[in-house]
Amino acid sequence: MKIKKTLIYFFLSIWAIIVLFPFYWMLLTSIKSYASYSGEKVPKFFTTSPTFENYSSAFTAVPLAKYFGNTLIFTLATTAIMVIVIIFSAYAFARIDFKGKDLVFLMFLALMMIPNELVIITNFVTITNLGLRNTFLGLILPSVTSVFYIYLLKENFEQVPDELYYAAKVDGTSDLKYLFKVMVPVCRPTIITVIILKVIECWNSYVWPRLITDDQNYYLVSNGIQEIRENGFGRDNIPAMMAAVVAVSVPLIILFLIFRNKIMAGVSREGIKG
Repeated sequence: MKIKKTLIYFFLSIWAIIVLFPFYWMLLTSIKSYASYSGEKVPKFFTTSPTFENYSSAFTAVPLAKYFGNTLIFTLATTAIMVIVIIFSAYAFARIDFKGKDLVFLMFLALMMIPNELVIITNFVTITNLGLRNTFLGLILPSVTSVFYIYLLKENFEQVPDELYYAAKVDGTSDLKYLFKVMVPVCRPTIITVIILKVIECWNSYVWPRLITDDQNYYLVSNGIQEIRENGFGRDNIPAMMAAVVAVSVPLIILFLIFRNKIMAGVSREGIKG
């Protein structure tokens, strides 16, 4: 038994090193001076003279601080609207009976079969025709709903015992009050997981912002990283490029570390037994 446990921890440790090594290398490179990095014929796995000059260089090469602000606005607004949309949509499919509900939901799920490339093209044409290019509204609108998240939350809502709903209706509780007083608190782990996943998705968003904006006033951090690489600065100064990547990655890492227990609770939640 002890040998088995030792082997398990050994292989888990090896896997952890493999997974974490790219992050370590990224951080290590970001604190090496340009001269030190360029003079290494054989890459070194440590540095005796760390410097944070690369971080200031990355933030002055492009207006990265402004891109952080744009990304924060985009992420918070998109996530907040999406949460409202999916909660009401999931509740409607889970608890409200209306004619053709199953057919509508089946057609809704069929949307998951459509390739993202086709959706992006359609969204681009729609946003362009509405004159919303280079606006926050144009960035946000195509991302305010998700078929998968609605399906996930609907399944969680359906696991709440029907007896609670009937008892609430007997007491004269409205559907809206029941939703926010009972359903949302019970399914909070899943909702928190969806919020965190959406925040990560928005923070890492690249294709859509790159397609719909060509004005630096609306660039996100992903556009900023690409801009650093394209203007030649990032290609010549790899440590500064890595510093920019570290700066962009740190908020997501902190978010995961703070809410890791909530994420695991939402993912592993098996449901409520009535």
